[in-house]
Amino acid sequence: MAKGLIAEKIGMAQVFDAEGKVIPVTILRVGPCAVSQIKTISNDGYDAVQLAFGISKEKSLNKAIKGHLAKTGITSPKRHFKEFRDFGIEVTAGSEIGISDVFELNDIIKVSGTSKGKGFQGVVKRHKFAGGPQAHGSRFQRHPGSIGAGSTPSRVFKGMKMGGRMGADKSTVRNLKIIKINVEENLLFVSGNVPGSDTSIVSIEKI
Repeated sequence: MAKGLIAEKIGMAQVFDAEGKVIPVTILRVGPCAVSQIKTISNDGYDAVQLAFGISKEKSLNKAIKGHLAKTGITSPKRHFKEFRDFGIEVTAGSEIGISDVFELNDIIKVSGTSKGKGFQGVVKRHKFAGGPQAHGSRFQRHPGSIGAGSTPSRVFKGMKMGGRMGADKSTVRNLKIIKINVEENLLFVSGNVPGSDTSIVSIEKI
């Protein structure tokens, strides 16, 4: 079997198993992905398969991407590219890989994507600081407090937990289980939640 595919996060829902228990799931629209390049040790120094996913406007692609797709015979413009190493099946450049070619029911997978951006946040939300007393006149509720000594060392150590940008980082959730597969609509129902907001692009890999 192949290593993985590129997918679009649709949203969350719930399904019932054979015993009637509710399972929270994330719905992913997986593929079909086109093989845009096959990398080998002799040419590139490592073995990998590059997949292309998503339909884009022709005017949105630059000449480099257009030439890269035309080289493998891919006529429809693609927007997202992802490399997968240790690909488990033989593929040819320009061919398409569907959801049934890679995944099966009850497979254990990992999903990688970009987490939701939270903007600039304080120490209470970003680092789970407890904060100060909430009584009147305390004047210390959600402040970070002291960040270092005085004349020694006369600086703030790197890595000090302070306010700053939160979220919008690459995140991976492992040990997710495929609960349901809809081959006709290219939908994958995965147990639990995956990184990113709705309509975001994620990569799915078998463990």
